[in-house]
Amino acid sequence: MGAGISTDAIDTSLVRRLIAAQFPQWADLPVARVESAGTANAMFRLGEDMAVRLPRVEGAAGDVEKEQQWLPRLAPSLPVAVPVPLVKGMPDGDYPWPWAVYRWLNGETPVAGHIADPGQLAKDLAEFVAALRRIDPEGGPDSYRSEPLAARDTTTRAAIGELREVVDADAATAVWEAALGAPAWPGPAVWIHADLQPGNVLIADGRLSAVIDFGCLGLGDPAVDLIAAWYVLPAQARGVFRSALERDDAAWERGRGWALSIALDELRYYRETNPVMATIARRVIHGVLNDADHDANPAPDPHHGHGHGG
Repeated sequence: MGAGISTDAIDTSLVRRLIAAQFPQWADLPVARVESAGTANAMFRLGEDMAVRLPRVEGAAGDVEKEQQWLPRLAPSLPVAVPVPLVKGMPDGDYPWPWAVYRWLNGETPVAGHIADPGQLAKDLAEFVAALRRIDPEGGPDSYRSEPLAARDTTTRAAIGELREVVDADAATAVWEAALGAPAWPGPAVWIHADLQPGNVLIADGRLSAVIDFGCLGLGDPAVDLIAAWYVLPAQARGVFRSALERDDAAWERGRGWALSIALDELRYYRETNPVMATIARRVIHGVLNDADHDANPAPDPHHGHGHGG
């Protein structure tokens, strides 16, 4: 990942200096920090209509160029707004990496337990994922999460071991092994966002209004984007999401494995340093294991023999 810059070092005065030096036409606009639990970038509002995003770690600096290249091409095919960059800023003095200015996108990030219409959000997310997948992948880069699940086996099992005191290790191992045993994606790699977490989704007027932070964007297994089922949606809306995408059992198992693996890694990394990220990771792990338990031990159907197919 490389060296990082502390949150305190990337402040409004730094942003004002960068803007004044490189884009003086905006030098008089107000600058305000946008609070976020994200760790890769710092975000600031510039005036009413723009946002400035500066990488905080070297590994995120390359994402600026990727978004500059690909988001303008992908945006016209997507059903909701994405952060199309206006200009790219350059390293300058005490700030070492490229950075960018985007149009401001209105909306709020979803909060667990406070989503007004989870079913509608599930349909909107499914529409976004499906639209992204349909875009011609020619020339696209590999996603940050383009590897097969099996490549994550060692680190995922290590995380389960380290978190044994806070995670049901036997249940997590069973879910992980079921995901590893699922048939692999048989098709060519497709466009995936690969990080559909609450902080990267915006809702306005009860509907999905934007998807942001495409740092993990690229080509990979479409099952990776199924992590939204556990990261963003409550349990009662996951079936709506799955049905709208027509995902088969194998894809769902792989998606659940991805959600578990990512959340375990995040909990291990952030549990002492980032309470928001750690809380989300715990909720995802609980949801994944609870879903798997229900799948293995379904409740008896009081209307057995009168159900519907699907």
